[in-house]
Amino acid sequence: MRTKKYSSYAQIDRELEILKIEKELSLQKLHFELQNVKENLEPKNLVRGVIGSYMPTILGPYGKIIGLALPFLKKFIFKKRGR
Repeated sequence: MRTKKYSSYAQIDRELEILKIEKELSLQKLHFELQNVKENLEPKNLVRGVIGSYMPTILGPYGKIIGLALPFLKKFIFKKRGR
């Protein structure tokens, strides 16, 4: 790392402010990533991930068609129950 030379205290203050903001951004990114990890480790998401990865193998060529149709069928069924 090179040694920086400053000609005024204002430059030093500006550099410190930039470093402070960069630190806050890094902490926010870390917090966001930890939230993602926690969500991915929830049981429902683990099951969804395992089923999603094996679905094409199990269903073969019809897997994509069924995967696209399921949300529409789900909406249709819940609309019928709501009436």
